Order: sequence, then C-alpha cells, then structure tokens
Amino acid sequence: MEKRNIQKYTWIALTTLLLASCKLPVLVNREVNTSVPEAYTNTTTDSTNSASVNWRTIFNDPSLIALIDTALSHNQELNILLQEIEISRNEIRARKGEYLPFVGVKAGAGVDKVPRYTNIGALEATTEIKPGKEMPEPLGDFGIGLYASWEVDIWHKLRNATKAANLRYLSTVEGRNFMVTNLVAEIAASYYELLALDKQLEILQQNIAIQKNALELVKVQKEATKVTELAVRRFDAQLANTRSMEFNIHQQITETENRINFLLGRFPQPVPRNNGDFEQSLLPALQTGLPTQLLFNRPDIRQSELELAAAKLDVSVARAQFYPSLGIRSALGLGAFNPGYLLKAPESMLFSLAGDLAAPLINRNALKASYLNANAKQLQTVYEYEQKLLSAFLETKNQVSNINNLENSYLQKKQQVEDLVMSVDISNRLFNAARADYTEVLFTQREALEARVELVETKLKQWQASINLYHALGGGWR
Repeated sequence: MEKRNIQKYTWIALTTLLLASCKLPVLVNREVNTSVPEAYTNTTTDSTNSASVNWRTIFNDPSLIALIDTALSHNQELNILLQEIEISRNEIRARKGEYLPFVGVKAGAGVDKVPRYTNIGALEATTEIKPGKEMPEPLGDFGIGLYASWEVDIWHKLRNATKAANLRYLSTVEGRNFMVTNLVAEIAASYYELLALDKQLEILQQNIAIQKNALELVKVQKEATKVTELAVRRFDAQLANTRSMEFNIHQQITETENRINFLLGRFPQPVPRNNGDFEQSLLPALQTGLPTQLLFNRPDIRQSELELAAAKLDVSVARAQFYPSLGIRSALGLGAFNPGYLLKAPESMLFSLAGDLAAPLINRNALKASYLNANAKQLQTVYEYEQKLLSAFLETKNQVSNINNLENSYLQKKQQVEDLVMSVDISNRLFNAARADYTEVLFTQREALEARVELVETKLKQWQASINLYHALGGGWR
C-alpha cells in the first residue's frame, strides 16, 4: 500500500512539473523576407557576376596589388577580427563540454571533534575498529576519489547552444570576409585618389608656368603703356591663387598617403604608384549578375543569415529552460579517519549515485525575461538581415546608374576642356594683337584650369564608382 502511494505521489509531482513547463509566454513571430527584384535594370538578365572575379584581376596595377597584399597581412583591424574568430572557436569548445559528463578527481584531509553526547558522537563511541583500541579524538578525515556529474540533454538545450556557438563562429568568419572586402575597396579608392591628386598637381604646375609667362608679357606691355598696373596686379593675383592651390594639393597627397599607410599598419612613408596614361586608364567593365546573387556573394548578408539562425537556436535554448532537467551525480573513492586504513578495501570504499529531476514552478520571471529577450533579439536579426539586403541592392543599383551617368558626364567635360584650351590660345593671340581685353585672358585661363581639374575629378569618380560597384556586388574577399 505504501509503495503504491509513493508511485502515486511521484506521478503527481512529475505531472505538475510537466504542466508547469508547458505554460510559456506568447511570442511575436516574423519570417524573414528574402525577396528582391528580378534584375537591376529592365534590360539586364545575364547571370554573369563580377563578384566572383578575384580582386587581382580587377585591380591589375602592380603597385596597388602590393599595397593590398601588405594590408591583408598587417592591417590591425583585420588582425583584431582574426582574434574574434579565435574567441568564437574557443566558445564552441566550451559549449561542447557542457553536454558531456564532468569528471574530476578530489583528495582531501581534515580533522573533526564531535561532541560525545550527540547522535554522531554516540555512534563513534560504539564503533570498534580493532579490539582493545578506541577511536582517536579528534577524528581525522582522509579521502581520495573520482566524482562525476552530467546533465542529460533531454530537450537538446545544450546541443542547440553548441550549434548557436558554431553558427556565430561562422558569422565571425563572414565578418572577416566583409572586412577584407572593405579593406580592398578602401585601399583601391585611396590609391586612385592619389593618382588623381598627382594629375591635378601636374596640371597646376603647367598652369603656373603658363601664368608666369603671361605675367611677364603683361609687365612688358605695361612698360610699353599698352596696359595699366591693374592688369599686372590681376595676373599676379591669379598666379598667387594657383600657387596656393598647389600647396593644398601637396597637403591632400600627404594625407592620402598616410591614410593608405594607416590601412597597411605602418608609419608614414612614400606610397609607390604607377602614374601611367591617366585619362585612358579604366577598370574592367563589371557584370552585375542578378540581385538574388547578393545573398551568396555579400559577406555581410551571409553574416546576418548565420546570426539569424543562431538567434533562432537561442530561442529554443531559452524555451528549454522551462522544461524539467535531469542531472546525474556519482562518486567513487576511498575514505578513512586514518591514512593507514585508506587501502583496506572494501571497508574504506565509498560510492554514490543520484539523479535529480527539477523544473521551475513558481517565480519564473527571470526565465520569462530571458525567453522574451531571446525572441526580441531574433526579431532584431530579422530586421537587420532585411536592412542589409535592401542596402546591398540599392548600393548596387546606385552604382550601376552612377557609372552610366559619369561616362556621359566625362565625355561632355572632356569636350569642355578641349574648347577652353583652344580658347586660351585664341585669347592670348587676340590680347597680343590688342584685339581682346586682358580680363578675357584671365577668365579663359581660370575656366580652363577649373575644367581640367574637374575632368580629373570626374575620372576619379568613374574609378570610385567601379570600385563601389565591385564592393556592392560582394567582390574582393575571395
């Protein structure tokens, strides 16, 4: 009868635990939206994608390749990310150990004096070890043995936590890939900016030489009373302004070189570069492929996808905290009040085996908060994933349009430069023949200089647009 009552109460306790575990907070669920337009333009259906092309093929300048190779080895931020990857790998090792049995060894020694007129003291007083000998006082306590504990992963709580750690490790790898993509693009953009600054400096120096000659000519004409002192001052002021622009370009070159040196993880030094035919050089034409390829080519999107999968597992782990957990504990060893008795088996042997089944019943606020937070973080990763996907599509779309518009703009700007260069020559000849005012010469020279500088800036924008498109497509990390 008593045995039946014990079974009855045991089943009641188990049923209560299970029912209590089933009462979970209501969550807000939202599936991620991965749909994108079928193409970037109405005329593009080719799936060829330049993101799969190695960056060495895109940026075929030997000097630029050497700079990028140096950055990939010495950039501090990239090396910091490598340590993040190592930390994530160690987290996987720690999580794996949680669902395996914990086994340890323990040895101890102590001394204890128990009052004689207590239940333990009375038992010790009547214990006989050897005839004619009393138990020593104070009583020693010596022992050595193995102990083990194991939480049986019934609900896959620990395994899911391990899977989540593994996904986060893969996420850090994708984060490193995205960092490589950013680094390659940033160095390339800075390198071509340096080439553009060199070209602008060359243009300014050419104009300084032209303006010096014009100033000397005006001085001669002033002595011949063909022009006044006002003309001399105006030409001299224009020369001073151009020289001031030259110093500004020198400063921009220094800052750009140092920005590249910082990305390469080194102290300031000259940056070698290949100053070839500036106006004719262009990056290879890039193929955008299809928008759906962004899901596989962009490391930041792949990173968000892995983080989303890990966040879903975190929700499962938090849910499993409400369910009963089964723990097993055991110990095996030797114990005695005298070291000499430790090896006297079986009297000195000890062992234990116990199992615990426990589940939260009352005041589960902390578990509820953890569960709701895990779901909120999951929703965050859903929105972040969708945001990155949208951003990647818009970046690519913008750069495709930018490349086309810059190509047309460059052609118009080039025509403007050609016309103004001819206008400078015409204005000089007319001025020498006293058929044009000196202000026409000044304005024409200024407009020609500005147009040539803007032409270089437009070429730089073309380079940067191609670099940005390659980056937006997810190229550079392979």
